[in-house]
Amino acid sequence: MTTPLVQLRDIHKSFGGIKAVDGVSVNLHPGEVVALLGHNGAGKSTLMKMLAGAYPIDTGDVVIAGQPVNIRTPSEAQAQGIETIYQTLALADNLDSVANLFLGREKMTPWRTLDDHFMEVQARKVFQRLNKNFTNIRVPVRRLSGGQRQVVAISRALYFNARILIMDEPCAALGPEETAMVGDLVRQLKADGVGIFLITHDMPDVFGLSDRLAVMKNGRLVGTYRTEDVTEDEVLGMIIAGKRPEGKAQTVRAE
Repeated sequence: MTTPLVQLRDIHKSFGGIKAVDGVSVNLHPGEVVALLGHNGAGKSTLMKMLAGAYPIDTGDVVIAGQPVNIRTPSEAQAQGIETIYQTLALADNLDSVANLFLGREKMTPWRTLDDHFMEVQARKVFQRLNKNFTNIRVPVRRLSGGQRQVVAISRALYFNARILIMDEPCAALGPEETAMVGDLVRQLKADGVGIFLITHDMPDVFGLSDRLAVMKNGRLVGTYRTEDVTEDEVLGMIIAGKRPEGKAQTVRAE
């Protein structure tokens, strides 16, 4: 068994008197997709925002590739190879795909001007890696399809050496063809050894893309199971009632 990319151990987070995350432990291995499920307010997004450095952890441990780390800011998370792709994608609609790839991390020439040639060459390489048909990289991203916008967002994470990806509802508001494209991207990332935490409400995404699933309710972990070991009804029972499926073993890798 490989060393986990991420181990979250007994993580706690409170906002005032509300326990948003209450003693949650979960991990992620290279080339694995772990779906995080639960109603709005279950704590899954808060848990991932702590891993991404957006919220400080109250108590608990984060271990990245076997090394304990203290992540306090998004830049510290990025330094650990952690990137987040939010549902809104955080793209600048008026800029083209190349500018969005390097947004905030632009490559400069020795004369302190933008190195447009370098950035375009690098952008074409990473875009081609994910989608060979994506060529209209110089039009504003507002004119791109949802699937193409996902390519830009994922490419930005990959170019800056993400090994741990947090994807928040990646197929929301996408049509069937674009959803299939995102599914292909996820499978390609898995083959490259990237570990993915997938936050989703969509059961086809869960059963089509994830290797394991972790269900949260009211800030606590209900259970973690191999996706192939549970049914959709059992997953819904965990989400709605916090009821673990009978006779189903949780995965050792969740601890």
